[in-house]
Amino acid sequence: MVAISSTRSPQVHVRTYLIAGAGYPRRKGHPNSSPALDIDPIKAEAMNDLFSSSFKKYSDLKQQVHLDDVEAGEETVNLDNFFEDVDNVKDDMRVVEQIYNRLQESNEETKTAHSAKAMKDLRARMDSDVKQLLKRVKVIKGKLEALEKSNAAHQKLPGSGPGSSAYRTRTSLVSGLGSKLKDMMGDFQGLRAKMTAEYKETVERRYFTVTGQKADEEMIENLIERGESETLFEKAIQEQGRGQIVDTISEIQERHDAIREIEKGLIELHQLFLDMAVLVEAQGYQLNDIESHVARASSFVMRGADQLELAKEHQKSSKKWGCIALAIAVFLLVIILFPVLSSTLMKNA
Repeated sequence: MVAISSTRSPQVHVRTYLIAGAGYPRRKGHPNSSPALDIDPIKAEAMNDLFSSSFKKYSDLKQQVHLDDVEAGEETVNLDNFFEDVDNVKDDMRVVEQIYNRLQESNEETKTAHSAKAMKDLRARMDSDVKQLLKRVKVIKGKLEALEKSNAAHQKLPGSGPGSSAYRTRTSLVSGLGSKLKDMMGDFQGLRAKMTAEYKETVERRYFTVTGQKADEEMIENLIERGESETLFEKAIQEQGRGQIVDTISEIQERHDAIREIEKGLIELHQLFLDMAVLVEAQGYQLNDIESHVARASSFVMRGADQLELAKEHQKSSKKWGCIALAIAVFLLVIILFPVLSSTLMKNA
């Protein structure tokens, strides 16, 4: 469990989260350094706009919580620490995105690496990035668990129970972090599949370059599963001698070891993402349940207001007809009594 620091600044610092653009800077002096990947500026701008829009909604939500509590007559709940914790998680997510970009770039460099040494250097760099990635995602997982526990504890505080604006804000933001994590999980799954497919294509090209023949599917699969590059090039070794193709064999072996290590790390990463998805989905279900109750209560209130208005109309109508009936009764009584009174008065006269 990773505890969230209890030391908080009274002022919440707001940050803008932009997706890394053209990738991570190259390491100076690296023999296989190549220009940074070209990224469509339109797509980059769209991603930045998306994060800017999300930031605006996030800031508006913070302000709306206070306004909702004031309008509802509730005690204003201080969520500054919570918002700061969410900011910290978003910072960690940005680091994960940067590592993802670095892995993409390193994978592109493997396409132009033609020596065992170049592949060894790339493998070391990618292994380091995967280790950093796993460490950072474990930190995110710990912080999400701490946020979930914090949310559960705050439900017991006055003005923070289910249905309150503070509770809805907490569950909504944690659920939003979960949605972002799902997107990241999909990105890394796609990267893993891409690296495996490109590794297979590279081995096929190397085999054709050395032997002049196209390797069948079974040969490639055996190499991918077992990493026995010498077996694949056994005939070429006999014909050309081991010294002629030893570097190709070493390069392919480095590729095999690299892809296996990275795949192992990405599988572990995928499991971490799944664990976090389960954690935040529970928050989403709670939020949906609250919203459904609020919607149902709102429906009852509106229906009650309509019925009250109808009752008032009936009441007004009843009073109106009562007055008319009374007037008619008085009029009939006057008509009936007038002849009798007139006759009595004439006799007395």
